[in-house]
Amino acid sequence: MESVATAGGRPWLRGGDAVLAAGLVMVAVQLVWKAGLVNRTYFRQDDFMFLARGLENGFTWDYLMRVDYGHLMPGAFAIHWALGRLGGHNDVLAHVLTLGLQAAAGLALLRLLRVLFGPRPAILVPLGFALVTPMTISGLSWWAVVAETLPFQIALPMALASHVLCVRTGRLRHAVAAAAWTAFGMVFFVKAPFIPVLAFVLTVGWLGGRQGGARRLLRVWALYLGVLVPYAALFLHQLLTTVQLTRQTSPISLPSAEVAAKSVWTLLTGSLIPTSLGGPWRWQPIGEDYALAATPAPLMWASLAVAVAAVAVSVRLRRRAWLAWATLLGYFLLADVAPIMLGRIELLGPDLSGYELRYLSSTAVVVAIVIGLAFLPVAGEPRPWLRPAGPLRLAWAPLAAVVAVSSVWSVAAYADRPLGRNVKSYVETAEAALALVPAGTVVLDAYVPEKVAFPLFFYDYARHSKVVDPAARHHVTWTRRLAGPMTVPRMFDARGRLRPLRLTGTTIPTGTACRPVGGTEVRFPIPDPPAGGEQVVQISYLNGEATTLEVRMGLARTSVPAGANLGITYATLDGGAPELALRTVGGGTTCVGEIRVGVPAADETAAAVPPQPVER
Repeated sequence: MESVATAGGRPWLRGGDAVLAAGLVMVAVQLVWKAGLVNRTYFRQDDFMFLARGLENGFTWDYLMRVDYGHLMPGAFAIHWALGRLGGHNDVLAHVLTLGLQAAAGLALLRLLRVLFGPRPAILVPLGFALVTPMTISGLSWWAVVAETLPFQIALPMALASHVLCVRTGRLRHAVAAAAWTAFGMVFFVKAPFIPVLAFVLTVGWLGGRQGGARRLLRVWALYLGVLVPYAALFLHQLLTTVQLTRQTSPISLPSAEVAAKSVWTLLTGSLIPTSLGGPWRWQPIGEDYALAATPAPLMWASLAVAVAAVAVSVRLRRRAWLAWATLLGYFLLADVAPIMLGRIELLGPDLSGYELRYLSSTAVVVAIVIGLAFLPVAGEPRPWLRPAGPLRLAWAPLAAVVAVSSVWSVAAYADRPLGRNVKSYVETAEAALALVPAGTVVLDAYVPEKVAFPLFFYDYARHSKVVDPAARHHVTWTRRLAGPMTVPRMFDARGRLRPLRLTGTTIPTGTACRPVGGTEVRFPIPDPPAGGEQVVQISYLNGEATTLEVRMGLARTSVPAGANLGITYATLDGGAPELALRTVGGGTTCVGEIRVGVPAADETAAAVPPQPVER
């Protein structure tokens, strides 16, 4: 037992260790490599919602413990809360945090591999896999995914390393460390409760848990339960009570057997297996800043054949290799597939969810560990081999080289797109525009372009006020519906600049002189009636004194003020009709000039603020 403790329990930072030095160099090189991609990314989609929520809320229990569509992640919410207060859309800080977490994840895996297998050169193979696999790349380009999954990729190997040391030495401090790292993972990611499950399989299969020593492990299992039980109770309570943006609690529903089977097959054969072998080689863009795996069918089948061969070889040569692969399959089904089945599959469909690699990004660490368990002896493991490897002894080298080259190629293919450049230009241009216009400027709080945030998913958090002015630092007047007298209201154009607003629709002619409107309704035929939907009516008027106009279009009606003298007032109604009716409310007469009916748009012929977009 002394030799095992020496191999697995010695300090892992030891001078003169060539394997350690090589591992550290590999971690550093992959950081430099990935920094090029990370530095080209920007906040996207729900990143803006999370940053806005952090600025809207105090650092409270309710804020931190909100379950966002099945995700309990108070740690990630804490990061969003702090990041918003450290500069709002501070992508430089987000990039530094991303690379720092990525470095810590690489070092944590290196520590686990050294503790589990000893300082043999072969551990550099699973480490290299985790560092270069495209499985993690799409998640690495999305800040919300980074803040949720990278801390878990640190916690999982650190917890397992402490667990291994606890099994080998029986020391309480290792048990406490294993439970603490598990709790740390739970603060960020809902897959962290599977860490004790992996620890149990590791103990039973490779660490001698079946041959004795179970008594001294009772403490670590008790500590795990002390973490898991309160977490499960809290998670279920928050899951069933948190109100989502849809004004409902988190939907829990199971798909049909056909949809479920197709989703599992697609995620396994179109995403997990190909990316484990350097794929997907081709990407399906989702906008300009993200992409799904789009593994070509021939390469998908080729990957499946290579994976089957690798499993067969390992099972033939390595004792309990079958258990390693069964562990990966079980983790895939329970940690990756099950959460998707409980609600998201109905929204996304089997194809979209099956090729979404962010659901697998954290699984890369588990795959790396399983590769080690399937092909390498655990330190101190008795009789690890079923039979000599023979000619297959060096077969891994060309395969590893092909996987490495393919991985670099796939990552480069993912990076061959604008990534966050255009979204960053839009947001920073809009922020500059708000800083330049006079205080009190009326700005229509419309939805941002879909490339920035999808209104279908994020509702009010996809509006400009939430995306580009979440801290309300700019002293403009936001309005969601044009109503009442306004002087040159503005709205954002397609590139984030503020321009005067105009209505795209039809003009109701009133003749050369204005037309008096009093308490009796006056009807104006609309030359090109709108088909329906929300319509804005712009009314020019000349008043001797302030009055109120009632505006009716079909069954929809509203009242808006009209000030004294010459001015313009707006009314917003839902619906369409062949005529518009006006009358004054409470006495008085208004002389009505040009009337326009239509949908607000930025006037592309007017001067823009700023004159040119902010380019990056």
